Amino acid sequence: MEEAESKKKKAEFRLYNAMSKTVEVFEPIVPGKVGMYVCGVTAYDLSHIGHARAAVVFDVLFRYLLHLDYEVTYVRNFTDIDDKENFLAQIIKRANDLGEDPLSLSNRFCEEYVADMKNLGCLPPTHQPRVTEHMENIKNMITQIMENGCAYAVDGDVNFAVDKSPNYGQLSGRKLEDNRAGERIAVDLRKQNPADFALWKAAKEGEPSWDSPWGPGRPGWHIECSAMSAHYLSFKFDIHGGGSDLIFPHHENELAQSSAASSDSKVNFWVHNGHVTNNQLKMSKSLGNFFTIRQVIEKYHPLPVRMFLLSNHYRTPLNYTVAQIEQASETAWFIYQTLQDCEVCLSPFQERLAKSGKKPVQIAGEAQTCLTKLQEEFNDKLSDDLNTSQLVTGRKFNEALKYITLNLKPLKKQKQMSPLVHSIAAVGREVESVLRILGLLPTCSYDEVLQQLRERALVRAGLKAEDVVRLIEERTSARKNEKFGISDKIRADLAAKGIALMDEGKETVWKPCVPVVQGKWVGFVGWVRASVDSWVAFKWIYRFIGWFRRVTGLVDHSTSMKKQP
Repeated sequence: MEEAESKKKKAEFRLYNAMSKTVEVFEPIVPGKVGMYVCGVTAYDLSHIGHARAAVVFDVLFRYLLHLDYEVTYVRNFTDIDDKENFLAQIIKRANDLGEDPLSLSNRFCEEYVADMKNLGCLPPTHQPRVTEHMENIKNMITQIMENGCAYAVDGDVNFAVDKSPNYGQLSGRKLEDNRAGERIAVDLRKQNPADFALWKAAKEGEPSWDSPWGPGRPGWHIECSAMSAHYLSFKFDIHGGGSDLIFPHHENELAQSSAASSDSKVNFWVHNGHVTNNQLKMSKSLGNFFTIRQVIEKYHPLPVRMFLLSNHYRTPLNYTVAQIEQASETAWFIYQTLQDCEVCLSPFQERLAKSGKKPVQIAGEAQTCLTKLQEEFNDKLSDDLNTSQLVTGRKFNEALKYITLNLKPLKKQKQMSPLVHSIAAVGREVESVLRILGLLPTCSYDEVLQQLRERALVRAGLKAEDVVRLIEERTSARKNEKFGISDKIRADLAAKGIALMDEGKETVWKPCVPVVQGKWVGFVGWVRASVDSWVAFKWIYRFIGWFRRVTGLVDHSTSMKKQP
């Protein structure tokens, strides 16, 4: 952001805090520095598009804080070993099903998750700790909680005593007496209160375990994040994030046990993203209604997938539909094609533009208006609770793209540096700045990303590039022979598969598009045109046969004359 650079430090960044249930002005504990901890995945399978949303949301928050010149320490963990209370121990169950060592399985899926995040354009966090690497931190925190009288051991287990936490329920708004015993956990009669939760679980035969003062076992689900966040960020840090389903019990229990371990424990902002839904139901592995990130990006380029994930405000649910991904793909094509055209047209001036650097240059008034409006919209939206909705589909962003598109033709006639060159370059840089902060700026060339978008479109259409070339040639031939019904049908059939044909002079090119559903009227018109073409062909054939018979003498003209009386 060119003009906004000097102002960004002064801009108020407002963020919703789940603790206060209000949007608050963000002020870090240590001026100029931000500590952020985000709960990551339990690594037992490929991650789905719901996990992708959480990762992308907090990646944009990370990028925006960096844009505001904060020094950010971003921690996102992996749960790579189970607590028996956590969804019936997915890692152990999956490993047993596959005949694989649980730690080997979780390590494999941690690496798969990292690869998925790279594909989605997420910056790597500062730290990506795993539970198995922090057993000493976990055991030390449990010991501290017990010494503070807030936990008790029984038969090798250690449970947190919720009755010792006077503010239990302050984050979720749930009263202790209203909590259902067995929420995500089995009822255990050894507990002092049914709502008490595990800090340490005694080892079971055939399951991974670690030695501890209470006997061999493994940590509970909630203590893992408390120990790792304290290790990397201390007990006081700025932002704790995760999906909205983690508010209770996970984050509520984290808050209670961290406070029990240290009276200095404090998280300034609790931030949660909304679910991705499928037919209005939360997408989850337990419901079996999910699509893995890999499944989605096989057909759709990661950039429009990311664009889709940012299309709603991060706190609202996001319903997954093919139509929305298709629309995002078409939007991505338009953006990157415009920037590619801009780059090509500016290429003769790049050396001189680079030399001008940050020197004051003359910019057209219309271009300056585009810049100012785009900067204002971007800053207003992002600073207001990280509102990414309709940023790249909104009016100001598209006005900037339109300015570039409309001025490319006159730019091609320019031989010398001029205000028009500087104007288009400035608007292009501003568009790229917005995309960069949203993680939507390609790491490869625009030409490469456009080719990748074409390849995904062909996959969705079930076609190969040579198939489209052949159909374009057939359509060209049909048009030359005035068989417009056939040419229209080829074009309509391809459009229905998400391939749009464009006639540019004597050449026909294609681009990905939202598949066009052909209604009955469109089909009827095509049938009429095809029928007309057939009738025209029939007439010409009939005339040719008549001419041929006359020329070859196959017709006895005398028989066609009336006999004289």
